[in-house]
Amino acid sequence: MESIGAIQSANLSSDLGQTMPVLVAEDNPVFQSMLRSMLTKWGYDARITKNGLEAWEAMQAADAPRLAVLDWMMPYMDGVEVCRRIRTAAHEPYVYVLLLTARTDSQDLVEGMEAGADDYLTKPFNAQELRVRLRAGRRILDLQQQLMEAREALRVQATHDALTGLLNRGRVVEILFAEIARSARERRPLAVLMVDLDHFKQINDTHGHQAGDAVLREAARRMQAVTRQYDAPGRYGGEEFLIVLPGCGARDGYVQAERIREAFAREPFAAGGESMAVTCSIGVSSSDACADGEACRLIREADEALYDAKNRGRNRVAAFVSDQPSAESLALTKLAKFSEA
Repeated sequence: MESIGAIQSANLSSDLGQTMPVLVAEDNPVFQSMLRSMLTKWGYDARITKNGLEAWEAMQAADAPRLAVLDWMMPYMDGVEVCRRIRTAAHEPYVYVLLLTARTDSQDLVEGMEAGADDYLTKPFNAQELRVRLRAGRRILDLQQQLMEAREALRVQATHDALTGLLNRGRVVEILFAEIARSARERRPLAVLMVDLDHFKQINDTHGHQAGDAVLREAARRMQAVTRQYDAPGRYGGEEFLIVLPGCGARDGYVQAERIREAFAREPFAAGGESMAVTCSIGVSSSDACADGEACRLIREADEALYDAKNRGRNRVAAFVSDQPSAESLALTKLAKFSEA
């Protein structure tokens, strides 16, 4: 077997092309230098730490390496404890850990693997064996990354509308339920907007469904551009959109609805090589402090307000006002009349 002392004559060409950071925890200066030299020549970015505590702290960084080579015996914290902490912290993406040890007793090796190590090498080790073990670890990490990306793609597919990229109906209603629960818990207001594109059927009939799809995508883009990061716009169905506005009372909800309406009416939509005027009507409902089970009420009231906006000529915002309106609702009615003037 080739020893660590023979590494200088090893074939040290770059592995797998792309540079990958590798955390090395080793307290012996000679081994530090040798590992740095090997890893650099194999195309890795070697990040050397001198003890277990330094290694653990390095693993807390946002850009922490996903591949770690840990010496078993180190000051302050041994490699097994570092590995155990990494696994307890449940890092994602996954960290592949290779232990270096002079121990050969099978019980010691079992202890290392049970602590969460993925592989180990005994000292003195063969340089090419280390290289192959690292390459295997990198392949596993690449596969895990592909699985994470596939999982995220499935999550997006399950929760987002394929055409507009907004939340789909199921997800935006789920968020509404969650925000109602938070509103009830924190006694914070909540507003809901129901947005409908005016004369959308005419767009499809005159310009074709591809142009209609382009209009829906642009409508989604404009809504996202003027809503806050923590608002939840979603496609409710067809040309209707539901927007959940946490922390907004009736007045704030109305102001936000006007901002969306203006974003539509301000300039024409480009669709199918044509420029066309597209407007929307918006219904607003709100609650100063929700109670459980109010999702259906808020949606129904926003829908009623939307129909009111359409009946009064479209391209406008209407807010739901109950038979016994609050002081804020009365002020909101005045604001609506002022906006229409």
